[in-house]
Amino acid sequence: MFLINGCQQQTLAANDRAVQFGDGCFTTARIQTGEVQLLSAHLARLREACERLFIPFTDWPLLEQEMIALAGRQQTGVLKVMITRGAGGRGYSAAGCQTPTRILSLSAPPAHYARWQQAGITLALSPIRLGRNPHLAGIKHLNRLEQVLIRTHLEQTAGDEALVLDSDGLLTECCAANLFWRQGRTVFTPCLDQAGVKGIMRQFIIDRLAVSGFTFAEVNARPKALAEADEVLICNALMPVVPVNACGEWEWTSRELYSFLSPLCERAISS
Repeated sequence: MFLINGCQQQTLAANDRAVQFGDGCFTTARIQTGEVQLLSAHLARLREACERLFIPFTDWPLLEQEMIALAGRQQTGVLKVMITRGAGGRGYSAAGCQTPTRILSLSAPPAHYARWQQAGITLALSPIRLGRNPHLAGIKHLNRLEQVLIRTHLEQTAGDEALVLDSDGLLTECCAANLFWRQGRTVFTPCLDQAGVKGIMRQFIIDRLAVSGFTFAEVNARPKALAEADEVLICNALMPVVPVNACGEWEWTSRELYSFLSPLCERAISS
């Protein structure tokens, strides 16, 4: 189901800048018991992205109402929200684009995440690297061609998810998830000030680690850092957290960090 500017439809103007240039942002939220989980965090993410992309969206109360109402139509599922700059002219200039488009959609929850949580997954190192761009780093903009290529390559491997580096060869994220690893009592995640997406669940985990018995650090690290790790896991707002068994010749069997985070993340999802 799609809701475009409050109307149930699936037709978007051909000159909408999402179609022309991928000019917009989005977030993907989990629906549990008919509610948008971590709603305020998803709205904050959209606000930040609109500010950084100079999209003049102001209908935040209306958007929040629509998100709540749409989520209430089904017990569990996925709510995706996109904000585009709206319809505009042929060229790159955004002059005159003062009416952003809001698009909401509902879909079924990913069935494979429950299996991943129980069995763990395998990562495949992707040859597709993310370009470094500090102005776009962190936000979830609509330019997802890098992820499309990463996913296309992943489907030609035996991996469940991709291990993705940036153009300098630094650990960044997965195709559709953020990355954490533990060495002893210290937990690491890639610094995302040059590339990658700062996920909703990533930030939730960081906040929980700050008041835990673990030490936490955001780092610029190369893949060999995982060879020295005791444990690796990935996360996103839908999973919410999944253990990693292997990547190439590297294997991990510990579930210490996963066992700590999983109930916390599930409570956040269901609260």
